[in-house]
Order: sequence, then C-alpha cells, then structure tokens
Amino acid sequence: MNPLIITAALTGAEVSREQQAALPITPDEIGLAAEECFHAGAAMVHVHARNPDGTPTQDKEIYRQIIAAVRARCDVIVQVSTGGAVGMTPTERLAPVTLKPEMATLSMGSVNFGGDVFMNHPVDMEIFAQAMRDHGVKPELEIFDAGMLSTALRWLQKGMLTGPLHFDFVLGIPGGMAATPEALMYLKAQLPADASWSVAAIGAAQLPLGTLAMVLGGHVRVGFEDNIYYRKGELASSNAQLVARIARISRELDRPVATPDEARALLGIGQPG
Repeated sequence: MNPLIITAALTGAEVSREQQAALPITPDEIGLAAEECFHAGAAMVHVHARNPDGTPTQDKEIYRQIIAAVRARCDVIVQVSTGGAVGMTPTERLAPVTLKPEMATLSMGSVNFGGDVFMNHPVDMEIFAQAMRDHGVKPELEIFDAGMLSTALRWLQKGMLTGPLHFDFVLGIPGGMAATPEALMYLKAQLPADASWSVAAIGAAQLPLGTLAMVLGGHVRVGFEDNIYYRKGELASSNAQLVARIARISRELDRPVATPDEARALLGIGQPG
C-alpha cells in the first residue's frame, strides 16, 4: 500500500479565533503551523488567506506571503484554495493560482453550504481548470456529493481533465453528502483505477472516516478548517495535534507516512520552484 499523505487544512474561511484560539491567521502564523504539522507527519498543507482582522480574502499578495512563510520553514506541498469563501466572485477565487503553487483545489460543482450556496457554474469551473493547466498547477478535485464525481469523470472522458486524477471527498457539509462509511465506500467505488483520493470529513467524523480511508488505501485531511476539536468537548491545541494522531494511527496500521517528496511522486507533481 502506498504511503499515507496527510494534508493539514490549517485555517479555512469560516472558523474564528473566538471558536478556536489557536487558529493561525497571519502568514507567519500559518508558516509556523505548517512547520509544526510537517514535523508531526503532514506532507501537504491546504491554505486559505485571511486579512489582518481575520476575515477571509483571496488577495494574491497575502497568498504570496503565506507561500513564502511556509517554504522558509519546511518543504511541504502548498495547496491553495480556490474555494475562498461563500459569496466571493470567481475572479477573486482564482487569483492565487497565478502564483503557480504546486497544487490548488478545484470544486466540481455547486452545493448548498449550510444556509448559503457555494456556487460553481460549469463555465467558471472550466476557466479554473484551464488556468491550472496554464500555470502548471496540479488540481485536487473537491467532491461534496456524488454528482460532482460524475462530472469529473465526464470531464476526464472529454479530455477536459487529464489523469491520473486526485480527489478529495469533503463529507459532512450541511447540504452535501453525509460523512458516513457508506458514502465514502460508494464514492471510492466510482473512481478510475489510477486515481488517488483523500477524505476531509467534518467535525466528529474526521477521525473515524480518516481511519477508514487509511485502511482503504486513501489519504487523509485533518485540521482546523474541518474540525477544531481533539475529542468531544476538548478543543485541539493545534493543527499539529490532529496531524500527529493520524500519523500515529497510520503507523499502528503498518502504513508509512509519506514525506513531502514521496507525496509529490505519488501525486505526479514537480519540485517547488
């Protein structure tokens, strides 16, 4: 079985300092959190940007500072978000891709998102995919429900995406697919044979579905974007604490944890510039 790629989703767009005091917001804080997660076993960090007041932003210059802060401390894969925050324009959301990060997320459809709608018009999705090709950025296809996976497979058949593909199953968003073993097993069964995948389960589902993904040969995303608790009623002390737990379980299962370079090889991406 391939080594386990652990991704740390450090900040997100929704969580506040009032909810999680250890949330990294500034580029320096995100760089430090990335280094801590690297030492705990993460090969990749998924990053969102925040303004100094904590509000979400897709400002390219702030992303540039984040990428520099991470790379100054460790060699993890930096994956930027093109989801941004609900209500941002496609142009805003796409901005950090022009920095040519190693990876970026590509959401494969629209989804109800709690009381809002995370809108991804097909035309905009095609523009995002083309921009990633133009800038040499490996997409991670974000799947919130089964229809999005069907769209990705249809795009692959049409040549709009190039395999091998890498998927991230985001399960447990109110309005999306449930964070259950049955949902994960269904999605996995639809994948092309050469695809890789990870699971990002929300809240209390993060640990059980992450463990199931390890057993099934998938990869795991943890971190404050998806879950701020270590166990029920106990806030996690850091993103690295959540990474370390997954790494420990992986070792107990005799599945090695991937280094950043091993993850690059598995995902088919080059070295950082």
